Amino acid sequence: MTFSVTILGSNSAIPTLLRNPSAHLLNVNERLFLVDCAEGTQIQLRKTRIHFQRIRHIMISHLHGDHYYGLIGFMTTLHLLGRKEELHIYSPPGLEEIISIQLDASKTTLTYPVIFHTLMSDDAETIFEDERIFVRAFPLLHSVPTYGFLFREKIRVRKIVEKRSYAYCSDTAYYEKIIPDISGVDLLYHEATFMQKMAGAAAEKMHSTTVEAAEIAKKSQVKKLVIGHFSARYDDLLPLLAEAREVFPETILAEDGITISL
Repeated sequence: MTFSVTILGSNSAIPTLLRNPSAHLLNVNERLFLVDCAEGTQIQLRKTRIHFQRIRHIMISHLHGDHYYGLIGFMTTLHLLGRKEELHIYSPPGLEEIISIQLDASKTTLTYPVIFHTLMSDDAETIFEDERIFVRAFPLLHSVPTYGFLFREKIRVRKIVEKRSYAYCSDTAYYEKIIPDISGVDLLYHEATFMQKMAGAAAEKMHSTTVEAAEIAKKSQVKKLVIGHFSARYDDLLPLLAEAREVFPETILAEDGITISL
């Protein structure tokens, strides 16, 4: 049974020639979940040859543009391709109004229904569940309302399988309150916008450093950490990887186009 994460974008606000802003695609036995949808996401999906009409659930962590500016374009493409299946979008308050304004301005009536799910809880909550997986949203610490997401596979009856899990945490300052929500996950994605020498800038902008991301992974006892949301100031990411590995050796870099299978 497939349980994999494809990195569609690994940079922070400014895209570069090699790195797009944030977007991940989770494949759970051909159930596709899109997590964040930055500018350029649909192009990245085409490069990976993923049949994106099968995406039925999109999780938007917060309403900073580098996490949702690609959404209206992606939704319009689905419309032009004649989609009929409903699309579920989960986000903090305000996104439904933004999308409605954009559709109204272009006089577009989508060929498919869109169901918006507003995230407002101050505590972790289950936002989706079926017979194979459940998804929980939990608050992060950022300059606007922001949520992380935990995807955990269910154990099927009469067949012993490993319970696989993936948590997505971007954007956030160092925030130990998330540890109970992500404890023991197989794969943790945690933003690491800056190297540790820029800890002051990270705190001011409510982002994390490589060391802080690694500390969260270590304290949460996760199996593997992938760091991303890199500042465009870094051309060479190996120093960021080395710094994180000093604290948590099982760290890898988020690189556009890679797929991590669990």
